[in-house]
Amino acid sequence: MRTIIARARRMRDEHGVTGLETAIILIAFVVVAAVFAFVVLSTGLFSSERGKEAVYAGLAKTRGTMELSSGVIATSNGTKITKLTFDVALAAGGDAVNLDPAATTNRTVISYIDSSTSVNNVTYTATALVGNSDKLLQPGELFEVAIDMTQAAMSAVTVGTNATFTLEIKPPSGSYMVIQRTTPAAITDTTIDLN
Repeated sequence: MRTIIARARRMRDEHGVTGLETAIILIAFVVVAAVFAFVVLSTGLFSSERGKEAVYAGLAKTRGTMELSSGVIATSNGTKITKLTFDVALAAGGDAVNLDPAATTNRTVISYIDSSTSVNNVTYTATALVGNSDKLLQPGELFEVAIDMTQAAMSAVTVGTNATFTLEIKPPSGSYMVIQRTTPAAITDTTIDLN
């Protein structure tokens, strides 16, 4: 009988988990899960926003791209190159490019580089061959760019035979265009197509 009474006392002394305690634990789990979900979603949205910015920056970089639409024609005096001319157009889907050499801001800059000389801001002229003459290269237009190799900025440059040189055309926005050419072994003609 003593064992039965002892068992009965033990059963009365046992405490169970009440509904209120269960609700508090459940609410704590829900709050922790909500905070974790918020952090995960915020991180995902932040990452996708950064990815979108990178894509738009890449598109902006390529949209102003020009392309060479002719050969590079050199004019010589019989011993050295005195003038370079080439035609440029916009690549498909490109944005307008300012080819006004007299502009003080937002203009295209041309650099000349060879094995011994570098000129960062070469003076050039741009003439519209197709399109209006506003010095703004727009879709469907074609411009001829001419560089006088005898100008004061190019006084240290002598482009003779077998000379390799590079022209970098840098628009205000978008990627720049690189033209590299080598002069022939003999400069006897006054007009030379540099392939």
